[in-house]
Amino acid sequence: MIVTRRFALFGAAGLLLSACVGASFRTDYDPLPASLAQAWRLADVRVSVPRSLSVSEAKTLLPDADIVWREDPMGDRHAQVAAIIDTAVTRGAQGLRGKRPVRIDITVTRFHALTFEAETRGQDWGVHNIDFTARVTDAATGEVLVPPTPIRAELPALAGQAMRQARQKGITQKSMITDHVARTVAGWLGIGPDNRGEFNRQGN
Repeated sequence: MIVTRRFALFGAAGLLLSACVGASFRTDYDPLPASLAQAWRLADVRVSVPRSLSVSEAKTLLPDADIVWREDPMGDRHAQVAAIIDTAVTRGAQGLRGKRPVRIDITVTRFHALTFEAETRGQDWGVHNIDFTARVTDAATGEVLVPPTPIRAELPALAGQAMRQARQKGITQKSMITDHVARTVAGWLGIGPDNRGEFNRQGN
């Protein structure tokens, strides 16, 4: 038991230490040719959040799970994440004004926002990790126009006093994530500014 507890304590200390060391994060994707999306018109967005993705409700700084989401009431986190991503992707693809109707299929692979415990830390803390694959098909024929493509949409979170002030203005984790994913999708489709970038941040 003593050895087990020592390993457990060492593991917890290691996790805390890693949380205090800055790491590199990014928003990244391979932009589609602008000429390709110009012919498309958004007909539908379908979002899949596989039940195989793990969920944590642990009240800790860095829960070990694929899905960490707290702003919505306790419930089906997979469904809540799907709704957020659906809104974001639909908004990001609204600039498609062509004649060919297309469907965008999204499969979420990671949605790791901040716990409220992490949100109370210092100003420069925390990252929203949003990762997914996107596929484009012809809405009428089902023809695959763009195969599943990985997209990373990581952004710095707000914490401490900065987040308290943001919430007073109506800015939430959900609004920040939705806006960022929407900009990322627009950039990927070539109908908005390039949203790619990299940053260093403490947290995960």
